Amino acid sequence: MSHYQAYEYLSRSAQIMHEGLSLMNDLTSHPANLFGKTWPGKLTKASLETAMRLTRRYDKVGFNIDEVEIEDKVFLVREEIALAKPFCDLIHFNRLGKTDSHKVLLVAPLSGHFATLLKGTVEALLPDHEVYITDWADAREVPLSEGPFSFDCYVTYLIEFMQFLGEDTHLIAICQPTVQALIATAVMAQNKDKATPTSLTLMAGPIDPSQNPTRVNDFAQERPMSWFTNVAIMNVPHGYPGEGRKVYPGFMQLGGFISMNQESHNKKYMNFFQNMLIGETEDTDRFRAFYDEYMAVLDIPAEFYLETIERIFKNNEIAKGTITYKGKPVDFNAIDKTALLTVEGADDDICGLKQTEAAQDICKNVPKNMRKHHVQQGAGHYGIFSGSKFRKHIRPLITEFIHKYDNS
Repeated sequence: MSHYQAYEYLSRSAQIMHEGLSLMNDLTSHPANLFGKTWPGKLTKASLETAMRLTRRYDKVGFNIDEVEIEDKVFLVREEIALAKPFCDLIHFNRLGKTDSHKVLLVAPLSGHFATLLKGTVEALLPDHEVYITDWADAREVPLSEGPFSFDCYVTYLIEFMQFLGEDTHLIAICQPTVQALIATAVMAQNKDKATPTSLTLMAGPIDPSQNPTRVNDFAQERPMSWFTNVAIMNVPHGYPGEGRKVYPGFMQLGGFISMNQESHNKKYMNFFQNMLIGETEDTDRFRAFYDEYMAVLDIPAEFYLETIERIFKNNEIAKGTITYKGKPVDFNAIDKTALLTVEGADDDICGLKQTEAAQDICKNVPKNMRKHHVQQGAGHYGIFSGSKFRKHIRPLITEFIHKYDNS
């Protein structure tokens, strides 16, 4: 039996337990059950829901963005698939009745979580921008007949999305895809493509992982590629459309995320339990919303994962000037008309300071008056694209930068 198949059996067994706990929780929480209003009843409900969350299978949640307020007017938002590809859908958040453009392609990471992790990012951008986002597929849902999905395939997808959106489109990449977004921009500039991004915003991404390496960087350096191939890569088990496809399973990536900040997650669960007891509904709702999204993960195509480890984290090919696309060298000096904004978090423990800023030195031909770098004090990795610091400081900065160079 494969490790992935064993995980599936354990996960399905836990789901059966979850359904039993859910039934007991429904009985305890029923309005007609007076026991639920007593202190022992509240303790029972808190215990049951905490146990339910630990045994649950988390599925992808929707963006569920139905409307946006712009200058005191409310516009309905319709989520549409603008372009469908086997490994990714290009999603458009159509603000019905809003005609101005300011087109933005927001590139979500393909690193374990679904694109809906950027829901707050989309919501913050919508009042000022026509937002499109890359909604990456769970690789276990993609049949083998669709072929592999490599590092270069990712770059190709971004180029094709930009060409589909056309001129005067701004590219924003968060975390892992800063690498592919930078390469795609350079390739398009080399080809004098009219759809080359008007501006490029890179946020908390490993452009040069040798700068202030974190535990993520050390982990990649300390292990040989054979370890990643033999331990991290598994075959999708029976029962999924992608049966037999080699992937880096989402549950392994989630385990890595949690282990990096296990103490913090334990504390959040304890606080959730206590807030359930005392009736702090706002805090408990915020906890549920975050972990419903955080715990939902996807499988990553093995080709893309392994090439990213080797080419970016081990060989550092962008910073060393050896990166290629379809076998040809990528010339970052070709980027001379795309404005460049780089953003980092002062407290980021996943992508160290100066790793993203390195793009400023790599893109030597971007005029000085068309580039900007920002370090957000007090922001960790997720605080770069969500939360109060993003909404208060970073989002206005991005919008101002984009509007400055927008030609639409």
